[in-house]
Amino acid sequence: ETEQLRNSLLSSVSHDLRTPLAAITGAASSLMDDENVLEPAARHEMAQTIYEEAGRLNRLLRNLLDMTRLESGALQVNKELQPLEEVIGAALSRLEEPLADRAVNIQLPDDLPFVPIDSVLIEQVFINLLENAIKYTPPHSPIDLSAWVDGAAVVIEVADRGPGLPPGDEQRIFEKFYRARAAQNGSGVGLGLTI
Repeated sequence: ETEQLRNSLLSSVSHDLRTPLAAITGAASSLMDDENVLEPAARHEMAQTIYEEAGRLNRLLRNLLDMTRLESGALQVNKELQPLEEVIGAALSRLEEPLADRAVNIQLPDDLPFVPIDSVLIEQVFINLLENAIKYTPPHSPIDLSAWVDGAAVVIEVADRGPGLPPGDEQRIFEKFYRARAAQNGSGVGLGLTI
């Protein structure tokens, strides 16, 4: 089982680390080439590529570190009563650029109670869900984020207009390194939902 986990990790990570590193290296090399006089627009595009791919690497490493901390028991959950609006707002703020061309419809009732959560960890949950919605749905399609009270619980839903999951993937998407068949050619190592 340990060997299988190691192989899954190496397989997932090697591709997902190499791709952004190759893009960063290629763009940086072009920017540094004195003989290659680039137009300002091309220079900006290459700098943007470096920025975006470095962000992708950062998210990948953050997910790997979070998974390690979760599995080792080093992650402490600090629950406090929090207003859900603030946590959702913080997640949306961190994803402002990727969500720039999306309508995000938020439906939270005025009387939504405070919820006992670790706001930092739940913010990351929202970020992972929203990143998946961005990654696996048509460009410019809306994302709905809503919450409601159901008995003693607060239910939160992130809904998108993507193709959905193939039958049988509903539970497997929460397994480490598992990516739905529709996501096999996309980026990510299959840790976002697990975390």
